[in-house]
Amino acid sequence: MQRILIIVENLPVPFDRRVWAEATTLRAAGYTVSVICPKGKDAEASHEEIDGIHVYRHPLPLEAKGALGYVLEYGSALFWEALLTLKVWRRHGIDALQACNPPDTIFLIGAVLKLFGKRFVFDHHDINPELYEAKFGRRDFFWRLLVWLERASFATADISIATNESYRRIAIERGRMDPDKVVVVRSGPKLERLRILPPDPALRKGRAHLVGYVGVIGAQEGLDLLLESVRHIVRTRGRTDIQFGIVGSGPAFDDIVALAAQMGVADYVTFTGRVPDDTLLAMLNTADVCVNPDTPNEMNDKSTMNKIMEYMALGKPIVQYDLTEGRFSAQEASLYARNGDPANFGDKILTLIDDKEARARMGAFGRRRVETELSWPHEAPKLLAAYARLFAGFPAVSKTGAPAEDPAR
Repeated sequence: MQRILIIVENLPVPFDRRVWAEATTLRAAGYTVSVICPKGKDAEASHEEIDGIHVYRHPLPLEAKGALGYVLEYGSALFWEALLTLKVWRRHGIDALQACNPPDTIFLIGAVLKLFGKRFVFDHHDINPELYEAKFGRRDFFWRLLVWLERASFATADISIATNESYRRIAIERGRMDPDKVVVVRSGPKLERLRILPPDPALRKGRAHLVGYVGVIGAQEGLDLLLESVRHIVRTRGRTDIQFGIVGSGPAFDDIVALAAQMGVADYVTFTGRVPDDTLLAMLNTADVCVNPDTPNEMNDKSTMNKIMEYMALGKPIVQYDLTEGRFSAQEASLYARNGDPANFGDKILTLIDDKEARARMGAFGRRRVETELSWPHEAPKLLAAYARLFAGFPAVSKTGAPAEDPAR
């Protein structure tokens, strides 16, 4: 069976849930799988084997905030990724490289590998030109550079994996890929991980209700908008019976915690930071309503957010802004606030808090949709079919090692 190397720079594995689902699915199908990723909290070993998958981790000396910071972060990551690719090639062999963006620089390693007859798969997680514009509000040299890097990634790819139909259209239209070489594999949740458990009343902090959020806390995730909704609920609508639980961390974590204090709503918001799954599940299982306050912009409109399907998997009703892919995922499991209107968002939360029957109906719809359409077992066959097509006619690896032309052995 062929040997696959996956490179991801956004999160360490196994904490990047999509990448880990892909890696374990490929390993279970008989592929030899290695992963290169950054080090992080609770993922600091330079090399370890997990579930038969070789995981190689590299240092990430800084977390970018400005445009120059991203250049330094991604340059450092590319150096380590190239070095570790050579190590993986020597130790385990490589027949295909799967590059999970961001950033869109890993194609450089893929292009070199293709010179030696390897395959290159672009696993398109983020639309980086839109992400840059969302963070910095401009289309400058760096934005144009990101467009070029994205196009180069598509041009190098033998196949591209899109997380939704919006991303597939970008691959075809902006990336100029052959439609037959672009496959949609959604980031479906694993139901065995997202267990429905009894609520933990202590998480409500003495209040009657809990609203839950899980995800990255960054500039484009809309936590500032959510805090405005909290202030509207508490100050304008006079509701002091709701606690908000925010699970996760990210580059804007300290800023958001400070903003809650400045707005005078800190007592109504619990910030957990990054926590184990047990704590995350306790918060979400206790929540009456879950929220996705992603800032309405092109990036968020076209992106599928894992948290939406995690909420649905746990049978929770959702409030979010009216964005294309968010609506596709949740459908009747969500209420949709007017884009960019935190007061309307807060009112939608109160609508659900005060309507227990609607919460139950919407939660059941979401759970059923995940079970029958969106969970990972429905997506895994699409990933395996893409790889079967990728390797069609590809020479099999002998049991004794790599093909003779492999110079790294």
